Amino acid sequence: MGILRTIIWVVLTAVLVIFAMANWQVVTVTIWPGWEAETKLPVVILAAFLIGAVPMWIALRTTRWSLKRRLDAIERQAADLRALAHRPVEPTAAPTATAPVNDIPPAPTDLFSPDKP
Repeated sequence: MGILRTIIWVVLTAVLVIFAMANWQVVTVTIWPGWEAETKLPVVILAAFLIGAVPMWIALRTTRWSLKRRLDAIERQAADLRALAHRPVEPTAAPTATAPVNDIPPAPTDLFSPDKP
């Protein structure tokens, strides 16, 4: 896969160099009224490409950085949960006889003793 990528980059570079040599002409670029720049056409094309590509590249890198941080945090949480789920369980004693549960609430007369005034 690396060799294919290298071949593509070499072909692309060769095409761009041939294009630049064929269009090596001076052009006048009006940036603002009264401000003109004379430069070669390939320089103008490269500058236009960089003006569009650099902000998108920065946005891509910041998004990847943010998502990588979130993914690392989630992976740490998953590892903690896995360790918690696989921890050894301490054996407990056999259940003993428990007292029956009284589900009936006490009567109001049982709450107060009749001896007290």
